[in-house]
Amino acid sequence: MESYSRRWFLGAGATVVTAAGLAACGSGSGSGGDGGTVTALVYGDDAAKIQVKQVGRFNSSAAAKKTKGRIGLQKVPASDYPAKLRTAMGSPNAPGIFFNWGGGSIKAYQEAGQLIDLTDVIQSDAVLKGGFLPTVLAAGGLKGKTYGIPMRGTQPVVLFYNKTLFAEHDLQAPTSWDQLLDINAKLRKAKITPFALGGADIWPELMWLEYLVDRIGGPQVFAKIAAGDASAWGDPAVLKAAEAVRELIDDGAFGKGYSSVSYNNHGASAAFAKGKAAMHLMGSWEFSTLLGIFPDFAKKDVGWCAFPTYDGGSGDIRNVVGNPNNYWSVNARVSNKDAAIAFLRDCASEAYTKDLIANGDVPTTTIAAKMLDSSPNPEFAKYQYQLVQQAPAFTLSWDQAVDPSWQTPMLTEINKLFVGKSSPAQFVTALKGLK
Repeated sequence: MESYSRRWFLGAGATVVTAAGLAACGSGSGSGGDGGTVTALVYGDDAAKIQVKQVGRFNSSAAAKKTKGRIGLQKVPASDYPAKLRTAMGSPNAPGIFFNWGGGSIKAYQEAGQLIDLTDVIQSDAVLKGGFLPTVLAAGGLKGKTYGIPMRGTQPVVLFYNKTLFAEHDLQAPTSWDQLLDINAKLRKAKITPFALGGADIWPELMWLEYLVDRIGGPQVFAKIAAGDASAWGDPAVLKAAEAVRELIDDGAFGKGYSSVSYNNHGASAAFAKGKAAMHLMGSWEFSTLLGIFPDFAKKDVGWCAFPTYDGGSGDIRNVVGNPNNYWSVNARVSNKDAAIAFLRDCASEAYTKDLIANGDVPTTTIAAKMLDSSPNPEFAKYQYQLVQQAPAFTLSWDQAVDPSWQTPMLTEINKLFVGKSSPAQFVTALKGLK
């Protein structure tokens, strides 16, 4: 499975969406298609083949006939998608349905009144209400309202470890921060880098802070930040998380050259697979990445576990961070709302769930659990599903959840913390200053 959700944000600074850029959307008589056809705009990577099948299935269904509507799919090349979506949403021919990442990626559209609030629609529709894991539905929304239906696979951040190395050094997967620090010391003594880290790309560093803030202060700390309250960066949990990161770095947890190692060219994955690093905190796509380039290691040596608790912290070890899913959202000016909603229902279907599983994805439909034996990697697929299903909270990756104008400066400050150009206190002060 490609890390399609993650890779878009590598160029986030160039794709900032602002409400001002949407001003042109107020004009025009309709949106999302001509007559009975509703246009659906999708991120055009390999996984879009599932949405192609979805459209074909819907257009030949009784639901299409009943609503007198059809869906016309437009695939946009992956790297062009955010900019093309912004342009399309600012035109008289805006799509009626569109792919997104939830959170900050739809904030400007929501504020411009361009999205249908699906909260009541879902509550009054048995298929949609019971079709998806509640935490995933919630994670894609804004301010307690639901604006999207999950339409791809979940990608939680997981702590991977080398089972063979752990056995050789008589180590167990850590369940507490003190245990993690103890493992760190033992591995360093054995001259093994404890954690692989693609610091050259910056976003892998983000995952450490996401989990630490959650484990120390609970999910409500970042929820305030995601809602646009910059002062919430001043929560004691943020400072404590930054201090914990510095402690790890100073203790050699990532080795010496982590800031020049890239995840995007498989540098961090190679260090993990070749036994140079014993653990790797990464999105669940890492397992598929390893299967592709180091299949023997992936099949025999890779273990996985939840991020440990932080001693004295209030966050639940079952809480998850990462990419809950991708979403279909509906334009408020869609030409055929009934057809659009009927199309969204297909995302909860057995046929759609099967297609996702066959592609190596882990769907977040409620029926997926009993179907995961057919996954190419059933053991890991079941672990991911249970992890997400049992999570009291699933926090959307910070770079996707915050206002787009914050993405680049936030990542810049995170990198300064990791490379020692700012202290934990300076890190907090800089983030509190975001406007």
